[in-house]
Amino acid sequence: MAKLHISTTINGEPIEFLCDPPQTMLEVLRDQLGLTGSKEGCGSGDCGACSITVDGRLVCSCLMLAAEAEGHRLETIEGMARGDQLHPLQKKFVELAALQCGICTPGFLVASKALLDRNPNPTETEVRYWLAGNLCRCTGYDKIIRAVMEVAADMRETAR
Repeated sequence: MAKLHISTTINGEPIEFLCDPPQTMLEVLRDQLGLTGSKEGCGSGDCGACSITVDGRLVCSCLMLAAEAEGHRLETIEGMARGDQLHPLQKKFVELAALQCGICTPGFLVASKALLDRNPNPTETEVRYWLAGNLCRCTGYDKIIRAVMEVAADMRETAR
């Protein structure tokens, strides 16, 4: 089986890689590109631990073929912080202890950012609905929801 040459942008950087046709984007991110923040929790798109955005759309990277990245703009958890400056969601997750073991945290953060990028003023119901595809076995969800709601409020206040 011939390898495919893929040109894409990941976290704002142009990237080229070779992949086998059946390889998932999660496999390429972790095994070839060293971007290990996205986690494989289930391999079937049920847990959200591998969440990334593709052209701003939330996607489970375990369900995306790497070949589908051609020409698209991908964002992973590694792209949230700017150098040493954490994204407000990352800061708030730490501040409110909205994480424990960390397996689900990257997916929750990527999904939360995708939500706030689309809707900077979500209701609690909207946050819960948006994050329903992300599973956590450690924290429960209250601190995660609270973190997203507080960051949304902070971002609205800063925009004034």
